[in-house]
Amino acid sequence: MSEILGPEGLPYIPDDVTVVQFILDCHHPARPVPKHPRAWLIEDATGRQICYDEIRARVAGLANALRLRCGIVEDDVVCIFSPNHVDYPIAIWATHRLGAVITPANPSYHKDELEYQLGITKAKVILVHPSNYGVALAAAQTLGISSANVILFDPLPNESAPAALTIHNLVEEGLSKPQSFVERRLKPGEGKTKIAFLSLSSGTTGRPKAVCIPHIAPIANCVQMAFASKANEEYTTWENRRYRPGDVELGVLPFYHIYGLVVVMHFALFCGMTLVVIPKFNFTEMLKSVQRYRINHMKIVPPMVVLLCKHPATKNHDLSSVKMIMSGAAPLSAELIQQLTERLPNAGIAQAYGMTETCTTVSWPNLYQKIGTPGSSGLLLPGTVARVVKEDGSLAKYGEPGQLVVRSPAQALRYLDNDQATKETFKDGWVYTGDEVIINEQKELYIIDRIKELIKVKGFQVAPAELEGHLLDHPDVTDVCVVSVPDDYSGELPLAFVVLSEDAQARVNADTAEVDRIKAALMKHVSDHKVQYKWLAGGVEFVDAIPKNPSGKLLRRFLRDRAKELRAGKAQTKTKL
Repeated sequence: MSEILGPEGLPYIPDDVTVVQFILDCHHPARPVPKHPRAWLIEDATGRQICYDEIRARVAGLANALRLRCGIVEDDVVCIFSPNHVDYPIAIWATHRLGAVITPANPSYHKDELEYQLGITKAKVILVHPSNYGVALAAAQTLGISSANVILFDPLPNESAPAALTIHNLVEEGLSKPQSFVERRLKPGEGKTKIAFLSLSSGTTGRPKAVCIPHIAPIANCVQMAFASKANEEYTTWENRRYRPGDVELGVLPFYHIYGLVVVMHFALFCGMTLVVIPKFNFTEMLKSVQRYRINHMKIVPPMVVLLCKHPATKNHDLSSVKMIMSGAAPLSAELIQQLTERLPNAGIAQAYGMTETCTTVSWPNLYQKIGTPGSSGLLLPGTVARVVKEDGSLAKYGEPGQLVVRSPAQALRYLDNDQATKETFKDGWVYTGDEVIINEQKELYIIDRIKELIKVKGFQVAPAELEGHLLDHPDVTDVCVVSVPDDYSGELPLAFVVLSEDAQARVNADTAEVDRIKAALMKHVSDHKVQYKWLAGGVEFVDAIPKNPSGKLLRRFLRDRAKELRAGKAQTKTKL
């Protein structure tokens, strides 16, 4: 099998516009035109509707104020540190009007995690939710970012707190003053190199890396997904079309994550859909939102699918409006698909595959399948070229496993200031995904394993090396290896195999109760400094030595098998009880 090509006929992808110009200013042949005016955004908690004219005005006002008050100029970096918010896209597009760059941060970050992202991206402004204000201020102070450049999405609830400007304040100020900047049109081809986003992605070694995503990447991915979905074609009756202008999309996946940023936010709005913006996932509240706003499309992750299948509240809500459920970030089992089909018999169910480095989707649900093939992540998108490379470097045949290597108009450029990691992932115009796959003769993509040593917790990437480095800082740890253990809800959880220091081992020998105390201390050492999905929810196990090969490489597969045995043993014990 040589290179595998996605479908032909992809319409042109403009390479001389920014993301905001593409979404707010341009028409495209793949983009449907709504027949009736509709809200672009709905604020879930209040029902507030925001239409195109208001969005456009708010973008203009915020951009002007960011230039006047914060001095943001072309290629400066603005960090968004917030859960989902109706002003999240406004903040992105205002920054892009100035030719500046967005780096979206996980709102669950601790201070040192945010500091790290602000530091490597050299952000000058932080747009922050009130709940994250203290962390943002502390990180800003450490890095020398003025507190005046820490802007709130909403007012602080505590009136006695120091006065801080909000995005609304800046919008009003910007609209009240003459425009202070000239928005420029990119030169032909410049959209392929001008950076729009610096999104963080876990690597197999060390701390997360900033992925340099050019403007053309999310633009191209929107065109690819819309074209594959025939979003602007009358290929069947209106009732049976998958994506229709005026449909309502669930906006619960975090916008800082590439899936929420591109596939949920930008693709939905490109296709003329209304996006219901939900700040934080709460299952029963999400069901109420689906019922209240008659949501048609749910782009979610496997843990949410588990809840839809198993939580009793699902049966107590009217979900009849849902016509399509798409799961990404981690594979769905055939059993879950069957259970979901039984719970929501009228909804289409499918999976897609993508990653930050490919911005975003590489494969997409088959338009002519209501229920996707179990285990399949869909078909290659138009304009995508794939290779399946075996361990010996040869190309796999249909049905043979190998590493997925792709080329797409939507892919990222490189890792920021990290030549070594860039050389490993971005080679000669190809992205080496680190995922082991099979592509069958129907050109369906199946993810079977990860060559990269990443753990997927609720769809989020966890690099074992990051946790190992952190644990080695603890005085009770001499050596450590972090592996994944399977979990029905989260998909996988991190578990640490630890070799104790001589002092810690002596304490254990003197008092067996010390085992639980040390385990609790190590878990707290991680939870105090890392975002929640990186916590050692799989547990801590003590071992005499970490197995390694002659060159010193950790034998993770051996320990993964050991972890599965331990977990199975515990499960059996619980069953006997």
